[in-house]
Amino acid sequence: MRIGILTGGGDCPGLNAAIRGVVRRSVDKHGSLTFGIKNGWKGLIEGWVEPLGLYAVSGILPRGGTILGTSRTNPFKDPDSPLKIRDNIKKWDIDFIVAIGGEDTLTVANKMHEMGIKTLGIPKTIDNDISGTEFTFGFDTAVSIATEAIDRLHTTAESHHRIMVVEVMGRHTGWIAVYSGLAGGADFILIPEVECDTQHLADVLKKRHAAGKTFSIVVVAEGARCKQFENLVTQDDSVDEFGHIRLGGIGVKLKSEIQHLTGIDARVTVLGHVQRGGTPTAHDRVLASRFGVAAADAVHDQKSGSMVALQRQQIVTIPLKDAIAKPKIVDPKLYEIAQVFFG
Repeated sequence: MRIGILTGGGDCPGLNAAIRGVVRRSVDKHGSLTFGIKNGWKGLIEGWVEPLGLYAVSGILPRGGTILGTSRTNPFKDPDSPLKIRDNIKKWDIDFIVAIGGEDTLTVANKMHEMGIKTLGIPKTIDNDISGTEFTFGFDTAVSIATEAIDRLHTTAESHHRIMVVEVMGRHTGWIAVYSGLAGGADFILIPEVECDTQHLADVLKKRHAAGKTFSIVVVAEGARCKQFENLVTQDDSVDEFGHIRLGGIGVKLKSEIQHLTGIDARVTVLGHVQRGGTPTAHDRVLASRFGVAAADAVHDQKSGSMVALQRQQIVTIPLKDAIAKPKIVDPKLYEIAQVFFG
C-alpha cells in the first residue's frame, strides 16, 4: 500500500512524533510505502509529494513543529483544487491519505472521504477541542508552557502588588485556560463557554485585595466573551481560508477594564504562539506516537473516513463526521472546580 501523510492547520508539538509513528508502523509491520505531502492540503493540490522512509523520520521524535510543513489551505474554496488533488493522488499512485490536524483539516479529510478518496484522521490541536477523543496531542505541552508563564508572573505580580492578566489560546473553548489556570493558581479564569461580567470580576478582585492579598492572576482565553464587550475581540478584520477571524487582544481590553473598575495597577501578558512552539512534553510524544501507530493499523484495515481517538486510555477509531460535528467544550464540572479557587 502507498500512504500519503500530511499535516494541516496550526503547528503544534507532537506532530513529528505522529508522523514517525505512522511511518515506522506502516513500513516495519505492513510493508507499506509512505510519502510526505508538503504544507498540508496545498501540497496535494500542487503535487508537492516526496518519499518518506525510515531514515527521514529518524531523530524527529523530540522536535517541535512538523518536518512536512503546514498551511491553512482549504481545497474547497477553489472548484479546481479537488480535481488537482485527484490528479496528484493518481500520479503518485497513493492509496490512502493520513491527515493530521484539527477541526478544519479533519473536515476537509471527511469531504475527501465522501468524494471516494480514502482518508484517515489523526487529531492534533493545542485547544483540545476535537470531539470523541479525551485529549489531543499538543494540548499538554501548551498547558505546561502556559502554567510555567503563570508561575513566573506570580513573583512579579506579588512584588509590585499588581493584577496580571494572562491571555492564552482558545478560540471556541477554554481548555488551556482552565488547565493552566488551575495548575498555576489563577484567581479568576475566563473562557468562551461562560460569558463573563467584568463588574463581577472586578468585585472579586477588589474583595481579594481588601482581604490583604495584594496581587492577583487572571487567565483569559482569546475567545472569551464578556457581556460588556459587544463582540469577540479580534486583531483585525481579515479571515483565513476557512473563514476564521484572527482573535487576540482581549487581554489588553480586559486589563484596561479591570484597572478602571478596581483602581488597581494591572498588566497583561499575551502568550500567543509561544504556546505552540518548542519540544513536546513526554505525554504528547507518547500520545502522538500511539495515534500514529494506531492510524497505520487502521489504514491497513481500510478504515477510511475514520479518526483515531483516545477513550478511557485506549486508542480507538471513530467516524470522522462525529469528530467534527461540534467542538468539545470544557466540562462544566471542571470549571466549577476552578471557581472554588477564584478570589
